[in-house]
Amino acid sequence: MIDVRTDFRLLHEEPGAFIIPNPWDIGTARILATLGFKALATTSAGMAFSYGVAEGQTSREVVLNHCGTLVSATSLPVSADLEKGFGDSPESAGETVVAAADIGLAGCSLEDHTGDPSNPIYDFSLAVERIQAACEAKTALAHDFVFTARCENFMWGKADLDDTIRRLQAFEAAGADVLYAPGLKDLDTIRTVCQAVSKPVNVVMGLPGTTFSFDELASAGVKRISVGSALARLAYGAFVTAAREMATGGTFRFAERAMSFAELESFFTGTAKP
Repeated sequence: MIDVRTDFRLLHEEPGAFIIPNPWDIGTARILATLGFKALATTSAGMAFSYGVAEGQTSREVVLNHCGTLVSATSLPVSADLEKGFGDSPESAGETVVAAADIGLAGCSLEDHTGDPSNPIYDFSLAVERIQAACEAKTALAHDFVFTARCENFMWGKADLDDTIRRLQAFEAAGADVLYAPGLKDLDTIRTVCQAVSKPVNVVMGLPGTTFSFDELASAGVKRISVGSALARLAYGAFVTAAREMATGGTFRFAERAMSFAELESFFTGTAKP
């Protein structure tokens, strides 16, 4: 029987692209598994919102407990969005990978975003050293683990494609399995990034602005498509809209758009149809 972590790597080696959606609790993970997705990824923002705090404000213990809960929720491989990891140094990046692997995650991603809005992107040398350390930790594991390296330039006002590609190429050379630059706005740019590296590229859909279809992204060379916090934002948005209707209008028309109790429950009784 193939280990679920090896199965996750094999997904990246099969022809074509695949979608890796982002649940934020056990229920949403099980719904996505029932609908036939082959792997799941956590969302740091969705997790934070579920705890009632802003993104980046959860402790290492909370993050790892949350990720472990999603690993146990289904039989699917899970990759974790671990933001910058549990520190700034290369050593902390390596320790983050080991901690992620220890709770059964099939992979994780680390960013070159510092967490400091006044100085949002790590210096190039430190960014590469962090990825190198993470990859060395991954290689030392006794089992498979898919490591994703993220360049956050486009998310933090640095729309510098040349620097983004330079960083992704350096991350690839350091040993990253998947490369990821969120915030790319058009298919030509996405295609350029995919052609600039030889490892699989993850692209996120659901950010404000233009979105593209699965087929368009696959044709551009994308291997993996995630949606980040988009599903969580959609769900919370519907909740807030309904709550405002009650609070300000005293009406309950939102219930007309709610999924039926029977259909929702079917996802948790094993009777739902994909």
